[in-house]
Amino acid sequence: MKWGLTAVAAMSMIASLGPAMAGKNYGPGVTDSEIRIGQTFAYSGPASAYSVIPRAQIAYFRMVNEKGGINGRKVSLISLDDAYSPPKTFEQTRKLVEQENVSFIFSPLGTPTGMVVRKYLNDRKIPQLFVGGGATAWGDPKHFPWSMSFQPSYQAETAVYAAYVLKHKPDAKIALLYQNDDAGKDYAYGFKKGLGPDNVKKMVVSEATYEPTDPSIDSQILKLRASGADVLFMHAIPKQAAQGIRKIHEIGWKPTFFLAATSASVSMVLQPAGLEASKDIITAQYVKDPTDPQWKDDPETKDWLAFMAKYYPDGNLQDSGNVYGYVVAAATARLLEQAGDDLTRENIMKQAANMDFRIPMLLPGIKLHTTPTDYYPLKSLQLQRFNGKTWVLFGEIITP
Repeated sequence: MKWGLTAVAAMSMIASLGPAMAGKNYGPGVTDSEIRIGQTFAYSGPASAYSVIPRAQIAYFRMVNEKGGINGRKVSLISLDDAYSPPKTFEQTRKLVEQENVSFIFSPLGTPTGMVVRKYLNDRKIPQLFVGGGATAWGDPKHFPWSMSFQPSYQAETAVYAAYVLKHKPDAKIALLYQNDDAGKDYAYGFKKGLGPDNVKKMVVSEATYEPTDPSIDSQILKLRASGADVLFMHAIPKQAAQGIRKIHEIGWKPTFFLAATSASVSMVLQPAGLEASKDIITAQYVKDPTDPQWKDDPETKDWLAFMAKYYPDGNLQDSGNVYGYVVAAATARLLEQAGDDLTRENIMKQAANMDFRIPMLLPGIKLHTTPTDYYPLKSLQLQRFNGKTWVLFGEIITP
């Protein structure tokens, strides 16, 4: 599937890094009237449930299209299906760079898919911006200065869960279930790191992994339950996450259940699993949930709902992927606004490595912040628990 998009964006946000360079300085994919950006995403395959994210981004650029232009230029977003398959990602990324002549790669999905093209893009000094994956490997400006993710790192997220366990269940028996790839292993490592080596030895009683193509994870769930664990952490893409939640409910296992934020969508995961089965699951969040009653009168949430109603009316308001896509698109528009008329790949990456601003729909107290030596834009999270209808935030904003 190929999405060809032309969006003209009028952004009134003031650049935080000072005035743009005098004169015009363009890199590949940029003219006086256009900025071409490229993306690979799972419109098909085992992670296709995440395809709501680029659809929300397409809608965002359609919205700003009606308002003028990012410094007078339209944004052409070319979004190609990679089916969450690394070989396909490499093929489609080469097409974006070598045939479509994009300025940079924007918000591609996945750590295993992103890793396969990281060296290719860095060797060519092409920004790989706001990757949809939280592996700590994305924060390595020394070795890969052209690659950056967006969300909090998996290790930061699991550190929050580990801290909760140490405080509230110091005698816990912990089971870990995660995808057998770089992302899953990073999640598991982060949880253990948060516990500390001594606690890992006495608290982690069982681990299991799965492959994205596995038709079921029932056997892994049964193995973990048999360990006697009373705390479970699960990292899984939406299909397997829903399967796991449903199976845990069916067998009557009631651990303190932490679910990776990447699969916390009510519509993609919890509804298919069963809302009653999902009750009391805990996860971490950094964006507002528009279904949470506390945001009923919040101006940013009202603006998001109006955006959805006008530009993405078939989008599910309970799907957090639609908020995530909106936030990433808004951050990218802000960077392009800051870049002014210096739209070389070097300056676009420089803007990404010098962020210090807040984007609407982030939780209060959370903002984007990077430096040339810190490539983790978001670092803060807040815990939330599912009450059978919606997620309910609790505790304070935590920055591990």
